[in-house]
Amino acid sequence: MSKPLNGTKIQAALGRLPGWTFKREALAKTFTFESFREAMGFMVRVGFEAEAMDHHPEWSNVYNRVVVRLNTHAAGGKVTAKDVELARRIQKISWVG
Repeated sequence: MSKPLNGTKIQAALGRLPGWTFKREALAKTFTFESFREAMGFMVRVGFEAEAMDHHPEWSNVYNRVVVRLNTHAAGGKVTAKDVELARRIQKISWVG
């Protein structure tokens, strides 16, 4: 099981994740695309990464906007290194920032 990260490690990780925040015990970011099609394409790509890691985001989509929240249920709903890694991969996939 992944161990929760302390506040210092979370803040250090956020320094390498543009636009991501830490709120309500999760890493979070809103991605805004040009269209619904782009948002869905992004979600599909992220879905493949998440499945490969066996670590799945909590997310929502409304038209061109995708809101992503990451924490680890097995760690009591806290942020772990696995969340940071998935956020890093999501950031690499995104073409909107």
